[in-house]
Amino acid sequence: MTTDDCTRWFKSSYSGNGGSCVEIAADLATDHGVVPVRDTKVADSPILTFRTDVFAAFLTSLKDTP
Repeated sequence: MTTDDCTRWFKSSYSGNGGSCVEIAADLATDHGVVPVRDTKVADSPILTFRTDVFAAFLTSLKDTP
């Protein structure tokens, strides 16, 4: 699967200006069942793609971490 110019990338509102952020394209979750992730600093960087259930488990683990 590839992403195209229509993909809507965004980063967390919790991200500061430190430049160490990632962006996700949540708009592909419903239609394709995946969440693509890329480096914020490099728009054409390699894209990691995670199944939605795996990404949700990752987010849950972050919320559960003290």
